[in-house]
Amino acid sequence: MREDADLTQVKLAEKLGMHKTTYTNYEQGKREPPFSFIIRLADFYGVSCDYIAERDPRRKK
Repeated sequence: MREDADLTQVKLAEKLGMHKTTYTNYEQGKREPPFSFIIRLADFYGVSCDYIAERDPRRKK
């Protein structure tokens, strides 16, 4: 979704108010994001937490 929104990791991290390294670690699967981050990300994109977790059957793969 980040790439579809034409955002770099740096820009998205800035918009979410976090350090780029933290965001990158979440995106690359190096660290498990807290649920509060999942909620912020879902709110940012206007989708459900299930969509973020790829549990929404409408999510395009």
